[in-house]
Amino acid sequence: MMDRKEYSLVVFDWDGTLIDSVPNIVTALIRAAQKMGLPVLSDEAYKGIIGLSLGEAINNLYPELDDEQVVVYREAYRDFHLELEQQPSRPFPGVTQGLESLKGGGLRMAVATGKRRAGLDRSMTANDYGSFFEASRTADDAHSKPHPMMLEQLLDELNIPAEETLMVGDSEFDLAMAANAGIDSVAVTYGAQAENRLKKHQPVCTVDSFDELIDWLGRH
Repeated sequence: MMDRKEYSLVVFDWDGTLIDSVPNIVTALIRAAQKMGLPVLSDEAYKGIIGLSLGEAINNLYPELDDEQVVVYREAYRDFHLELEQQPSRPFPGVTQGLESLKGGGLRMAVATGKRRAGLDRSMTANDYGSFFEASRTADDAHSKPHPMMLEQLLDELNIPAEETLMVGDSEFDLAMAANAGIDSVAVTYGAQAENRLKKHQPVCTVDSFDELIDWLGRH
C-alpha cells in the first residue's frame, strides 16, 4: 500500500461499505423478480449493480422491462426490502469503533449512497450513526453513480477541495464516481464486488477490513 497524503474529508458509501446490507438487498431483488415472473439471476449479478440508484440497477439487470414494469419491480423490491429490514442491517466489524476514532481525530466525514433518502435515514437512525457525518447525498439528491454529482455537491457544501477528499466504497460505481470527480478512492473488498473489478479504477489503497482502512488512514 502506498503512503497517503493528508485528507480533510472522507466520503463513505453506505451499503456494503459501512453496513452489512448486501444480503438483504440481494434477497429483495430476487423476491421482486420472482413476484414478476422474471428469471432469477446469479447472486453475483445482483451484487454487481449495488451502488447504482434503483432505477439504473433494474435497467441493468432486466433491460427488457418497459418503464411501467420498472416501476412495478421497484415497488416490489422496496416492499420486500422494508420487510427484511424490520431487523435492520448492522455495521461491518470495526466500523463503529473506526468512525468514532476518525471523528475523535477531527476528520470530517460524509456519505454518498445510491439509497433513497428515506432508506438512508432509517439505516442511519437504526445504527445511531447520524452524529458521525456532516452531510450526505442519496439517489434523491443527485444523478446516479458513477456520475460525479454527489461528490461535487458535497465538496461545494463543505467547502473542501477535491485533492483533500477521499472516497471509500465497495463497488466500481463508487470508485468510478471518485475518478470522475478527480478524487482519490479506497476500495474495500468485503462488500458487494470482487477486488479485480475494483482495481480497474485505480484506488490508492485496497483493504480487506474496516480496521485495515483505519490503520491506513492513521499513518502519516
